[in-house]
Amino acid sequence: MVDQVSIKPETVKELRERTGAGFMDCKRALEETGGDLERAVAILRERGQAAAAKRAGREAREGVISSYIHAGNRLGVLIEVNCETDFVARNEDFQKLVRDISIQVAGLAPEYTTVESIPPDVLERKRQELMGDPAVQGKPEAIQARIVDGQLRKWQQQVVLYEQPFRDTDQTVGQLITDAVARIGENIRVRRFVRYALGEEL
Repeated sequence: MVDQVSIKPETVKELRERTGAGFMDCKRALEETGGDLERAVAILRERGQAAAAKRAGREAREGVISSYIHAGNRLGVLIEVNCETDFVARNEDFQKLVRDISIQVAGLAPEYTTVESIPPDVLERKRQELMGDPAVQGKPEAIQARIVDGQLRKWQQQVVLYEQPFRDTDQTVGQLITDAVARIGENIRVRRFVRYALGEEL
């Protein structure tokens, strides 16, 4: 363990910005890792995920229905994000999370909220489409299923909100929400969203 005095305040500040964790949690993580920022990020994420997993089964019936209209008024999002209490729904951190997710939906146009929300027939149709690809058919039969599974995961990263990378970070939207659950202390989930682009499907 590094002497507490040798942990620089700017390192703690950077860790807080990257993880959203509290000051003392960041300081302790840096002390545990000898000042190693990347390992401290990993520790805080693991702890956040463990804390979030405990809360995942709790009912989330409060929250907000929010809208985001992109500059130029040609693209808009209507989204419902749930939490456990009205108090948290009014929390600035929660409101920022909702806005960040709304911008994500506007920019990357996901079709589904989570992998579990993809209809089974859609998933099976996509699997058959990938399996029928001549490039896959040309591979040995023993590895075709593995190739298709990998391609399915890549497709899910494009069409599933929780699997998409969040902006230019190494986090997915799902991890962003998990971090928020650990930080805010309540179960949070995106229930549904609709994305409108001017003139589409007309």
